[in-house]
Amino acid sequence: HDMEKMVETSDEWIVSRTGIKQRHIERDPNKATSDLVVGAINKLVVQKDLDVSEIDMIIVATITGDYTFPDTANTVAHKIGATNAFGYDINAACSGFIFALVTASKFIETGTYKKILVAGADQMSSILDYKDRTTCILFGDGGGVVLLEPSTESQGVADAILRGDGAGAANLHMKAGGSLKPTTMETVLAREHYVYQEGKSVFKSAIKGMSESITALLEKNNLTQDDIDYLVPHQANKRILYGVADYIGFPHDRVLINIENYGNTTGGTIPLCLSDFQHKF
Repeated sequence: HDMEKMVETSDEWIVSRTGIKQRHIERDPNKATSDLVVGAINKLVVQKDLDVSEIDMIIVATITGDYTFPDTANTVAHKIGATNAFGYDINAACSGFIFALVTASKFIETGTYKKILVAGADQMSSILDYKDRTTCILFGDGGGVVLLEPSTESQGVADAILRGDGAGAANLHMKAGGSLKPTTMETVLAREHYVYQEGKSVFKSAIKGMSESITALLEKNNLTQDDIDYLVPHQANKRILYGVADYIGFPHDRVLINIENYGNTTGGTIPLCLSDFQHKF
C-alpha cells in the first residue's frame, strides 16, 4: 500500500505478480550494507557460541558495498573485531551468495582455513529509483550469513554447477557509475545510477537458467527430484520459483519461499531463506 503512494501500482497487483507482501528498508542514513551483515553475524555468534577471533576469512556477496573501495568484508571484520580474518567481496548480484559459498567451501576442503563466514547482503534501496514501478516494487534491504567449518560427516557443499551469461547484462544493469560511464552531473540528472531491468527477458532467462542448472546437477550426481528434500532458490519472484519447480517437475510444497516477507534482497535472499527455514534441516 505504501508503493501505491509512490508509483502507479496496487497492492493486489504486486502480490499476485510477485508474491511480495512487504519489504524492509533501511532508513538510517548512517547505516550501510556492512551493518546488515554485522547484525546477522551477531545473531550467529550467539547461536553458535562463536569466538570471532577464530574466524579466518569473511566473504561478502553484495552489489551495494559501503564504498567502491575498500571492500565491505574487511569493514565487517573490523566492526565485529575479527582481527585474525581477511576477506573480500564478490560482486555477482543475485548469483553472488552461491559463488561466495562455493569459493569458501574450496578453502575449507583444501585445509587452508577452518572457519569462514559467508554473507550475502544488499541495501537495494540505495540503488532503486522509486519513480520506476518496474523495479522499486521488487526489492528490499536484507542479508544473512553462514558459517563454514571442516566436517568428517557426510554433509556440506557436495557439488555445484556455476554458470554466467554476459549477454544478459543488456537486460539488467546500472547504466552509469562504472569505468565505462563514470559519474557526472549529466548521469545523475539522467537518473542512470539506479537498477535498470527489462523484466520479461529476465523472467524467462531466470527460469531457464535455474532449471537447467538444477537438472544438470541432479544428473551429474545420479539423483532425481525424489532424492531432494527441499529446493532453496534465490527469491526473485514467486512466479519464477514456481515456474522453475514446474519446469523440473518439483512439488511446490518443497520449494522454500519467503519472498513475501522481504522482497528480492539480491545477495541476501538465500541466506535469509536458510535462516528462516533452518528448523527444517
